[in-house]
Amino acid sequence: MLSKECIAMILAGGQGSRLGVLTKSIAKPAVPFGAKYRIIDFALSNCVHSGIDTVGVLTQYQPLELNTYIGNGRPWDLDRNNGGVFVLPPYVNAEKGEWYKGTANAIYQNIGFVDQFNAEYVLILSGDHIYKMDYSAMLEAHIKSGAAATIAVLPVPQEEAHRFGIMSVDRDGVIFEFAEKPAKPRSNLASMGVYIFKWDLLKKHLMVDENNTKSSNDFGKNIIPAMLGAGERLCAYNFNGYWKDVGTVQSLWEANMDLLEQKPAFNLYDDEWRIFSRNPVKPPHFTGSSAVVKNSFVTEGCEVYGVVEHSVLFEGVVIEEGAFVKDSVIMPNVKICGGASVTKAIIGANTEICAGAEIGADTDTPEFNSDICDDDITLVSADIYIDKGVKIGKNCMIESDVRVDGFDIHAAQNGDKNKMIS
Repeated sequence: MLSKECIAMILAGGQGSRLGVLTKSIAKPAVPFGAKYRIIDFALSNCVHSGIDTVGVLTQYQPLELNTYIGNGRPWDLDRNNGGVFVLPPYVNAEKGEWYKGTANAIYQNIGFVDQFNAEYVLILSGDHIYKMDYSAMLEAHIKSGAAATIAVLPVPQEEAHRFGIMSVDRDGVIFEFAEKPAKPRSNLASMGVYIFKWDLLKKHLMVDENNTKSSNDFGKNIIPAMLGAGERLCAYNFNGYWKDVGTVQSLWEANMDLLEQKPAFNLYDDEWRIFSRNPVKPPHFTGSSAVVKNSFVTEGCEVYGVVEHSVLFEGVVIEEGAFVKDSVIMPNVKICGGASVTKAIIGANTEICAGAEIGADTDTPEFNSDICDDDITLVSADIYIDKGVKIGKNCMIESDVRVDGFDIHAAQNGDKNKMIS
């Protein structure tokens, strides 16, 4: 096998618990985004555009759908004889077998994979960010600086800095302090979770970290501080484009809404940097004579007969006449019946919202309130049946069917389900 100057490793095994029911049965990088994409499409597309043709995708939590989606990598031009895309779950070897214990341990368990390509550099990515980035420019800066590691950074509002790994740098961009999610940030320069390492140095630190029983085996908490402590040269790489960590319900909703701005901060229609994806073959979308569609993404296979405003519709969605959808993300194969309304919500795939039901209504439904949801966003799981006339308020999360028995609205128990729409 030919040597590779740089290969990429995408960390895609996290549970994504802050996305609530959206990641109940699929890994976070497999969550749909932007009418016809999955979150992982962005990292994979960036790799291809950057000339990186060997990519390991490290999976763990609910991997089946993500593994199936990636397949042989053809949609991203990663079905290569020498290189390509490789799905890398945890495995058992002669010595032991265990789940990935942290981001650093995930790479440690795949040292053999990286070594077989004789790579000089390794690019570490997160599989849950929305952005377009030329990694080849970052690699060039890394090589020129002679750094052991280069970390992509961007400024964030000071009040949000506590959510990120924060770096302090000198005038030459050399990092002299790093703090993972500090309570009192001394800077607002945040790590994007995009790292380039000299592989021989990283491998050495991974081995030391693995033997430290007190380590969390995490890049931000352990590897980067250890490299700084050892006197390694670490440099920051400034990124000025759009970047969104879509690890929460609010950030996922916001990122979808960002696509609908008159001058979107993130352009999905950039011919010079296309985002590739694996899409089902569907007929063109259809809008009936009664349909009103304003400032929305409506993709192939949708049928719209009602009103859709400022929303994102995935394939197979049906909006019946008399239905109203606004400020919402409607995932694949959802049916919204006549007389129903959906406002500022994310609706999971294969869900049916019956006539007269209201999602995101101006009503109080404390039995469905959830800390997962805020900013008046309502979240409905996949494969859910919302009965006729049901009203669900804001900041709620629906995890099971919602029925009406007389005047009583209640969440259905397991086994008490109507047949879902096909």
